[in-house]
This record gives sequence, C-alpha cells and structure tokens, in this order.
Amino acid sequence: MEHIGALQAVVTADEYDREPTAAELDAIERESPLILAEVDLLDAQITALDRTPTELDVRRIRRARNRVLTARRDLVNRTTGVTGGAA
Repeated sequence: MEHIGALQAVVTADEYDREPTAAELDAIERESPLILAEVDLLDAQITALDRTPTELDVRRIRRARNRVLTARRDLVNRTTGVTGGAA
C-alpha cells in the first residue's frame, strides 16, 4: 500500500489562527456605528418581508436608511481626516 500524504502546504496557515491586531480592533470600533445602523435597517426590512408594509414599517425603513447614510458619511469624513489624503 502506498502512503498518501499532503503534497501542499497546510490549508489553515498560522496567519488565520491569530487574534486581531490593535489596528484591526480600532477599525472595527470605528465602523461599529455603521454596522449597527445596517443591522437596524436589515431588521426593519425583515420585519416587513412577510406582510404588506404598514405606514409605520415604511417610516421605520426610511429612518433606518437615513441612519445608514449618516453613519457612512460620518465614517468617510473621519477616515478622510485620519489618512489626511485626498484621492
């Protein structure tokens, strides 16, 4: 019987088995308002999926979309100020 062994490098490299760096944690913290706003929007959309949306559902979705847009704008403005460069 012939021995069958892995001919390629290990699939799960050490790079993926590490804890997040401080920079990655800072990036997550900076993006958390946007993430939370997107979760709220998704929640509002899921609520209205299986029924005809009421006026209250429409308002809730509209407000959630506005919060997402505001959070994106704020994130871009903060990120632009941090990097200090313009494209």
